[in-house]
Amino acid sequence: MFKVSRWTSRMALVTVAIGAVLFANAFPMGGEAATASSLGTAQNFAVLAGSTVTNTGSSTVYGSLGVDPGTAISGFPPGIVTGGVIHSADAVALQAQNDVTTAYNALGAQACDHDLTGQDLGGMTLLPGVYCFSSSAQLTGALTLDAQGDAGAVFVFQIETTLTTASNSSVNVINGGSACNVYWKIGSSATLGTTTAFSGNILALASITLNTGAGVIGRALAQTGAVTMDTNNITIAGCIAAPETPTTTPVTTPATIPVTTPGTTPATTPVTTPGTTPAATPTEVAGGTPPTGGSSGTPGAPGGTEATPTGNATSTPTSGGTTTTPSTNNGGTTVAGNDTAGTPTPGATAQATTISFPNTGSVGLVANDNSRASSESRFALMAALALLFTGVGFVAMKRYRR
Repeated sequence: MFKVSRWTSRMALVTVAIGAVLFANAFPMGGEAATASSLGTAQNFAVLAGSTVTNTGSSTVYGSLGVDPGTAISGFPPGIVTGGVIHSADAVALQAQNDVTTAYNALGAQACDHDLTGQDLGGMTLLPGVYCFSSSAQLTGALTLDAQGDAGAVFVFQIETTLTTASNSSVNVINGGSACNVYWKIGSSATLGTTTAFSGNILALASITLNTGAGVIGRALAQTGAVTMDTNNITIAGCIAAPETPTTTPVTTPATIPVTTPGTTPATTPVTTPGTTPAATPTEVAGGTPPTGGSSGTPGAPGGTEATPTGNATSTPTSGGTTTTPSTNNGGTTVAGNDTAGTPTPGATAQATTISFPNTGSVGLVANDNSRASSESRFALMAALALLFTGVGFVAMKRYRR
């Protein structure tokens, strides 16, 4: 029968408790890591509304723009859609809305890691995780999302009612993270103040309003209400491997294919015929002058030297033997108005995928393995300490007095 002292018993309990805490920290259980939500076909959309899409000013949308079940889209132009197409109450927009609803519900089902209800997001630096608000959320100033070198780091914000940002506010993703992995699940509507530089995918149950000069690296997806824009830049560049192919076709298509055909082939071949040899025999001329073409002959000499007749000159080809130069007008001229070689000019050229926004933080996709290695080392150290303390506790429990 072993008898354990009170001191030994207490020390054993303390060491076992410390070991349990270290184990819990070294090997955290589920609910701490946020999970990216698949947007399905909606990933091709930079802007998607339920009722209407309206725009004022020279907004630029990189990605597709659509509406469903509503049909109204206004303000394009002067707004520009590039890197995608416009869908109004068609099968593509309908499927995208269904996929947004699925993603919205999946985001809402994730366990909350940190409750920020009543706190302004401005001035905060947050690590990957799920952050929830039981009512509305406010952003005044700069919010920094630190990915800690993990390109796959996910940030999820669950907001029960509205999201509002003040003018000149910003959401910056740093240390290798991506705005594409930031999700804002909003139970009502979102309003971005003037010149706000926002990062992430906004999934609002009702509407989204982007005030003058606000920019979004990500998406503005409203399920039932409108998306209202005013001189904004919204881009999904870098968020998907291949944007939806624009359906814009060239305005002018050549009616005929230009054909270049050589002109008429000469009917006759040029003929070169040696000239006729003179039949006349040289005549002696006393002291005479050599006939025309003679090469010599001494004047005044009896029976002067024979003169060499001219002859044997190459004759000029007769008429009709001249090579005809191919005509450049016999079907070979390109029809005026068509592009060279019949190549159509594209009607639209996609703009550069990089769009500058005021106050936008670093949004990169460069992973840093050092941070991950550091985390693994930390877990290993904590596990080792846990085993050490647990071992000490069990040894202490075996102490006894005879």
